[in-house]
Formats: sequence, structure tokens, C-alpha cells
Amino acid sequence: MNILLLGSGGREHAFAWKIVKSKNCKQLFVAPGNAGTAQIAHNVSISVTDFDAIGKFVLEKKINMVVVGPEEPLVKGIVDFFEESEDLRKIPIIGPNKKGAQLEGSKDFSKKFMEKCGIPTAASKTFTSETFKEGLAFIELQELPVVLKADGLAAGKGVLICNSHDEAKFSLREMLLESKFGKASEKVVVEQFLSGIEVSVFVATDGSNYVILPEAKDYKRIGDHDTGLNTGGMGAVSPVPFVDQQFLDKVEKRIVIPTIKGLEMQNIHYQGFLFIGLMNVNGDPYVIEYNVRMGDPETQAVLPRIKSDFVNLLHAMGTKQLEAYHFELEKFCTTTVVMVAGGYPESYKKGNEIQGLEQTAGENVVVFHAGTQLATTGEVLTNGGRVLAVTGMGSETEIALKHAYSTVEKISWNDVYFRKDIGQDILKLKK
Repeated sequence: MNILLLGSGGREHAFAWKIVKSKNCKQLFVAPGNAGTAQIAHNVSISVTDFDAIGKFVLEKKINMVVVGPEEPLVKGIVDFFEESEDLRKIPIIGPNKKGAQLEGSKDFSKKFMEKCGIPTAASKTFTSETFKEGLAFIELQELPVVLKADGLAAGKGVLICNSHDEAKFSLREMLLESKFGKASEKVVVEQFLSGIEVSVFVATDGSNYVILPEAKDYKRIGDHDTGLNTGGMGAVSPVPFVDQQFLDKVEKRIVIPTIKGLEMQNIHYQGFLFIGLMNVNGDPYVIEYNVRMGDPETQAVLPRIKSDFVNLLHAMGTKQLEAYHFELEKFCTTTVVMVAGGYPESYKKGNEIQGLEQTAGENVVVFHAGTQLATTGEVLTNGGRVLAVTGMGSETEIALKHAYSTVEKISWNDVYFRKDIGQDILKLKK
């Protein structure tokens, strides 16, 4: 198969790494890709939202399947674009249509969907600039802390946890009246705070059938011990000790099955990945959020644990044949440590040369590129906030962490930063 993968982050390098391992992959193209994907596939200089250029490339290169990595092209309707083209509609494209992508693209849509389907989630109410005063009054009635969520896409930074009513009111004003997150905060969901342990569960679906992929726990804050600003993710661990079969059965029965049935009942075309961000509240799962693609950096921890053919999984999703797919898991644990540019998630520099990558080869570790690019002279340079994701593998979480961190120590660039406590909470849980 000739395959086109859209995206340029760590998630997409992990996808590419897994795809090229399959005997069913003839050629892999990545648009636009990064320095890591350039080493194993053909990078193509096309934006993920340039649908016309993507469609033209697909036909020219006789692409047999398109895999969409990030959420933006899904929210903007790339699947609909393919469905509306007589030449493109026969080509499987992995991802939901525009309406399905609203599960991530609109927190308000997502909340209403969950309420309609009876899916357990935090109580909430949505406000706009017109209902700002009602929002202030609503906040006053809430128990602390109060959660505020920008309705639209805000690059993982649109969720605020406010520890006082005054802070929540100030933040609501910033978001609704001062456009703190631009168009993303034209609506704001004010939500009950759920206390528990977070976990991410991933589902592959062809619209009717589904496979539950390995779960993962990610680390969102920039600082050790979960301090500082929220980020796109500083690390991940899989499996997660508190996610036992009893908890997973609850997730499947109360969340996964009603979600898939809800999509079918609302006639939403959904052949792709569904990320379910959960809170484990005293052993019961509650949905914090849906994402309509795999997570980053959770993908870098989850994909190495999939033993069965990944291209076959993708193709089964895209052709509604998932019921016949035989899903197998590896027995080892994985841990991912994200290396970022100093200053992230605020301002940071690009273009620093990365040293030590040639020392990182090993059976028990993979270095996934995220914000990287190749210089014309061949050096690998930083090109984003999250630069690399280093995934260690081992029979135990502790061993996987040793492999990850020993590799991290070999890599450097000017003003590099990473968290030093990834997985330490998991180790405490296991004792």
C-alpha cells in the first residue's frame, strides 16, 4: 500500500515508525513531517489544511490510504472533502468527519453529546459574551476549584483550574470579553472539578465496531510534581496500574459502547481514533474530554505496545472491517519523557542544533522527533516547543524509565528542559 500520513509532531513520527514496520506498507509519505520522519519515509511539503494540494498529491501518487494525525484538518473537514470528491471518496481516510470532529472541536458540543448519551461526566454550563453576567452568577454557586474550558481548539492550553471564585470570574472575563484564546473562547464551559486520578483510554473504531487500545497516563504540567503551566504533554506511561480489568469493563460499558452507539444514532461518520480523557473517581470513570485523534505524547507510549500489524488495523478502520481484525499486545511496559525547548510552553527559541542523537540507538528505546527539522547541511535542529519524545521499554515501569532517562541524558542542545519525575507516581502506586 502507498500511504499518506498527515502531521509533523511526535505522534506522527510514532505512526510512521509503526507503519513502515508493516509488510503491507509499500511507500509512506508524510506531510509535512519532521527530521525523524525524513529518516524513514518521504516528507512532502504540504500543509495539513491544504486540502486541494493533499487531494492532488493522493491522486498523483496513487495513495491507497490517508491517515490523519492532528485534529485541525479533521475539525476543518478533510474527511468531508474526500467524501465530496468522486475521485477521492473511494480512498480510505482515517479520521471522523467534520461533525464527528466537533467532539474535540467544541467542548459545548461534546458536553451535549455526553448528556444525550448518558455518559458520566462533570456537571457544566456553557456561556457566551451575551450571557457573561449569568456566568459570573453561576461561578459564585460552584464549589472550589472551578474549571473553565475554552469551547474551541486552544492547543491544549484552553483549560483553567481556578482555586477561588474571584480568579474564575477574572478568567471568564479574559476568555469571553478579552478573547484570551481568540475564537476558541467565544464560548466557555464552566465545569465541576472532579477529584481523582487521570488516565487516557484510546479506541480505534470503524463506526460500528471498536478495539480498545492500551491506556496511558500523561503529565500535562511543565514542572516536576505537576507544577507550573499546562503543556501539550511532558511524558506518558503505559500500562497504568490502577486501570485493572474491572475499571476497563466500566469504561467499556458506560463510555465506549454508548459513545459508538451515540455516533451511529446521530448519523456521524466516524472511522478513526477516539481519545477518551478520564478521571478515575473512587473506581468509577468520568469523561473529562474527547479528542478525535491519538494523544501526544501518549501515542509514543501506546504504539510500541501494539504487537499486531498496525497498517492492517488502520485499513480495517477505514474499510469497516474491524470486526475481523485480531488485536495483540506486547507484554512490556513503556515510558515516554518529552524534551522541550527552554521557555516552553511560553516563548522559546528554534534552530538550536541537537547533539547526541547518534548515541541513542538501542533495543529498549526509541527517540521520536516532534519539533525538529533538518538543516541543509544535515544537522538536526530544534523547530518547536516539544522537540523530542524518548520512549523506554522494559518488563517493568521502573526498567522502562531507566532506559528512557539514560537516553535522555545522552541528548542535548542549548537550553534543553525535561521533567525528571515522569512515572514516579506510578512507581509509588505499585509499591
